[in-house]
Amino acid sequence: MTDKGRIARLADEYTAAWNSGSAEAVASFYAEDGEIIINRGEPWQGRAGVAEMAAGFFADVPDLKLTCDEVRTAGDHVVYMWTFTGHDAASGNPLTVQGWEEWDLDGALKVKASRGWFDSEDYARQAAGK
Repeated sequence: MTDKGRIARLADEYTAAWNSGSAEAVASFYAEDGEIIINRGEPWQGRAGVAEMAAGFFADVPDLKLTCDEVRTAGDHVVYMWTFTGHDAASGNPLTVQGWEEWDLDGALKVKASRGWFDSEDYARQAAGK
């Protein structure tokens, strides 16, 4: 369905949206009725829900810097592997967190569904300075 060049540009632009600090910019990559579920949690639905999720990360890690480590594609399914760095807002401790999102894209290359994963126990340890 999609060529790798378009997916690479999508990944670059999505990374830039996260690095802009704008929750709305992140949400703009999702279909109107798109959703994200992180670590089997409750879904954030629609662009407003995705913006709420992103705003939560920006509040928790105000200097969040995201890098895209790798992208893999299979038709309209994409795996976006990432690392973010920054400092925990509450403790000030440095964070380096790795994870990935699994996207199902629509014909306009908007995310219909995302399943995100990261080691939340490691995140908590780093935030606590352990």
